[in-house]
Amino acid sequence: MDATYTAKDITVLEGLEAVRKRPGMYIGSTGPRGLHHLVYEVVDNSIDEALAGYCKNIFIAIKKDNSVVVVDDGRGIPVDVIPKYKKPAVEIVLTMLHAGGKFGGDGYKVSGGLHGVGISVVNALSESLTVEVKRDGHIYRQSFAYGKPTSELEVVGKTKKTGTTITFRPDKTIFEDVNFSFETIRQRMREMAFLNKDLRIQLTDERTEPQEQVEYKYSGGIIDFVKHLNKTKEPLHKKIIYFEGSESGSHVEVAMQYNTGYTESVFSFANNINTQEGGTHLSGFRAALTRTINDYARKKGLLKEKEENLSGDDVREGLTAIVSVKLREPQFEGQTKTKLGNTDIRGLVEGTTGTRLDEFLEENPQTARLIVNKVIQAARARAAARKARELTRRKSLLESTSLPGKLADCSMQDPTLSEIYLVEGDSAGGSAKQARDRAFQAILPLKGKILNVEKARLNKILSSEEIQAIITALGTGIGEDFDINNARYHKVIIMTDADVDGAHIRTLILTFFYRYMPQMLEAGYIYIAQPPLYRVTHDGITKYFYKDRELEEYLRALNKNVNVQRYKGLGEMNPDQLWDTTMNPEKRTLLQVGVEDAVVADEIFSILMGDKVEPRREFIQKHAKDVRFLDI
Repeated sequence: MDATYTAKDITVLEGLEAVRKRPGMYIGSTGPRGLHHLVYEVVDNSIDEALAGYCKNIFIAIKKDNSVVVVDDGRGIPVDVIPKYKKPAVEIVLTMLHAGGKFGGDGYKVSGGLHGVGISVVNALSESLTVEVKRDGHIYRQSFAYGKPTSELEVVGKTKKTGTTITFRPDKTIFEDVNFSFETIRQRMREMAFLNKDLRIQLTDERTEPQEQVEYKYSGGIIDFVKHLNKTKEPLHKKIIYFEGSESGSHVEVAMQYNTGYTESVFSFANNINTQEGGTHLSGFRAALTRTINDYARKKGLLKEKEENLSGDDVREGLTAIVSVKLREPQFEGQTKTKLGNTDIRGLVEGTTGTRLDEFLEENPQTARLIVNKVIQAARARAAARKARELTRRKSLLESTSLPGKLADCSMQDPTLSEIYLVEGDSAGGSAKQARDRAFQAILPLKGKILNVEKARLNKILSSEEIQAIITALGTGIGEDFDINNARYHKVIIMTDADVDGAHIRTLILTFFYRYMPQMLEAGYIYIAQPPLYRVTHDGITKYFYKDRELEEYLRALNKNVNVQRYKGLGEMNPDQLWDTTMNPEKRTLLQVGVEDAVVADEIFSILMGDKVEPRREFIQKHAKDVRFLDI
């Protein structure tokens, strides 16, 4: 037992009153994202104990009533009394915002929970919460409701073990839905296990029959993470490159492996937090990677004197990498507080990557040559793409009608009020053009299935007529030229048929946006239209239905013969029907597409759109039972 983690290490910053009034400020939203954030807050405390070297096992169970139990074998939250408040430390941690062992005491050297808002927020947003602490030979227990104690801290038994158990049930009056997604929590816990070598995390869903259970423990840590991310791809070299380094209490780990594909999958973490906006650690890694590969290629004569230096984009083509740093006081910034701002960490990452990667390349000449040759090929393809882009740019400067010919543009100039429909097929495009409100709605019909960008380089992508039309219509440019401020529409709506082909076209378009215009997804500009599946008429009344279940309930309630029309495609609707059901802002339903977890999104796009058939088959077999509607 570490004597330094006691009540004196618990520092209080402020009270808890505002949390129930404005939950979104503390957990992001009261939708699924905020709900699952509660679980992550509790687990973060257990993982901080693992980072400190005390916790080896974490057990999580989703109970039948959607309450969650999180058990760890760490040191246990301190139970001794904090003199200033005359209350036990565990009660303070659970009832005061930002109270914990991570704000200046000696309890933790490194903490991921610093990014969070504290377990007190979980308590405030739960209709019930019970904490059980095993430490100092005793078992202690205390109960809470809506953030307030409903019992004193009591000794309820004796034990030789240590650890903390938190059981909480989210408040139904706060959250839109209190049904936890096993899959969402599973993905997050697997990520945590990868980032914390040898930590065992077990997750059980007691709501299913039989119970679903998964267990994660990775002795290879982030090496296993890269192996997992590349399992749907064809690795260029067998051995995963791994190195680590430490300086002034900070630590960096890097694992990387190239594959034969064309997309970059580099993910960075700081104290287990996925820094989706990057930051100083990622900048340091990228700078060292570009410089080291250029130096090696020059030194070995693989890059000729007259040839230009390889760019950062070139050296990262087909690269899968994890950059994970652990540091004492992380500073997070950026729009979603997922960008690391600590300047000193850049030097550590850059220095470690430069030295250790250079050593690897020198010691593994065969692998080094494979990597450099791939990178040089990428540079040549990029040069061809640049020429294609310049040609497009020159054309648009010379020609007054630079927008694609089949685009029916809107008359409004303000992008914040304008929207564009990417429509499958010319016939549906024709209906949409007649149906739209031409003041603010533009229509771009797309012919057939667009190119699968997962399997192509940028120069080939730029020669695709349909993709060229999308890029030109949106006005943002692509690759190095991309600028979201030039977006001509702030709503890009994908409108495809409600059948297998329509779903495939939609996935192809989304893959293009995810790989080449991710900023559009991050900004919330991409939407999916929801055309109706059925039209029901009886006694001169017409109703539209978007889900099978809704139709069944309506027909059951009506209990009479009616005329039901199943729409196979958008082209079957006349312009009035299309406007009423799918395009009228007053009546339509749009799904906004976001990227909640970049790691999971990257994996799914690779599985669905990549070259390997086996992972795709496994994915379909696993998720087939979840499909609600499939038109065959």
